[in-house]
Amino acid sequence: MTTTATPTQSTPDAAAPAYNPKSESVAAKRAKSAIFHLVALVLTAIVLYPGLWMIASSFKPNSEIGGQNTSLWSNNFSFDNFVTAMEGIGGVSTLQFFTNSLILALGAVVGTILSASVSAYAFARINFPGRSLFFGMMIATLLLPFHVVIIPQYIIFQQLGLVDTYVPLLIGKFLAGDAFFVFLMVQFMRGLPAELDEAARIDGAGHARIFGSIMLPLMKPALISTSIFSFIWSWNDFLGPLLYLNTPDKYPLPLALRLFVDQTQSSDYGAMIAMSVLALLPVLIFFLIFQRYIVEGVSTQGLKG
Repeated sequence: MTTTATPTQSTPDAAAPAYNPKSESVAAKRAKSAIFHLVALVLTAIVLYPGLWMIASSFKPNSEIGGQNTSLWSNNFSFDNFVTAMEGIGGVSTLQFFTNSLILALGAVVGTILSASVSAYAFARINFPGRSLFFGMMIATLLLPFHVVIIPQYIIFQQLGLVDTYVPLLIGKFLAGDAFFVFLMVQFMRGLPAELDEAARIDGAGHARIFGSIMLPLMKPALISTSIFSFIWSWNDFLGPLLYLNTPDKYPLPLALRLFVDQTQSSDYGAMIAMSVLALLPVLIFFLIFQRYIVEGVSTQGLKG
């Protein structure tokens, strides 16, 4: 009796995990996401470090600011720098410096909004001879560095007796001198349907009524974005006040900060940094309140017909 051997079939090990390309893909995506967030946190820490150092140094004594001490925090925590900063310098109180900066910043916002919006309406909605030429010349001024016109402007204002006043710092705002904001509003208006103007003209509205009743309400994102940038630029301006203001009573905060640094005598860096922190608060508050309108305004996307 003969027996025939049957070949044995090898069965896969039941304990071995099955290859799942989908699970590997999910794991790879999670690893990439973790690396991305880690790199983003490191870059954020690098960007925010100067601000953190400024805030921490405002509570340090002058002996621990700079030099061999590189630590971020100090064991000698004190509010003395803020007390000194609030007392002012040069016989002028800090409240006066804040008031001067506020006058310049709010004046710049009001002037820019009024002049830029009217000029933008003319370029975007009114057909007049040479419109393209004048618009191109206005855009060309964006390529002109401010330092090129410093001397001619100063001579003009000096001959008019306007040096040591706020007029040289504000008159350009009320005359649509900032071509960037005019361009921003022109682009926004061009995105608004022309049918709105036509319907208003049928009802008997003129340019003033169309501008005030139709355009301005629809331009809210562009107007707020213009206000934010104009306020920040004016609040932080140092060169303009340095050129035209000579009396400490009229100094804004950027010039007041410079008074704390004296290369011939001792410099109070702690008070200067404390005042810098205080000067940063209005800009930060103003930005946080209106920052959600920035993207809407810069994108210049109005209604689509």
